[in-house]
Amino acid sequence: NIEITAKALKELRHPTRLTTFKRLVQSGSGVAVGVLQQELAFSGSILSQHISSFGSADLIIEWRTLFCIIKYDKLQTVIIFSKKLFAVESVDC
Repeated sequence: NIEITAKALKELRHPTRLTTFKRLVQSGSGVAVGVLQQELAFSGSILSQHISSFGSADLIIEWRTLFCIIKYDKLQTVIIFSKKLFAVESVDC
């Protein structure tokens, strides 16, 4: 869905957000915010702002309880749509 993908890509455009989201995806089951802060060495306020953006894009399940869990169905939608959006057919030169 283009709206879901556009919102997700908008929120993931910042390098700190992308790094944080990558760590959440790699966790497989979610990560406590304190662990993220410690591992990524971001200040609490900066990390909180970025995690809030994941919540507003509906990319995580819980973000106010200091534990973040990825919504893999939303991530899958973004991946599939992005592949279609940026697919380039072979061009003869």
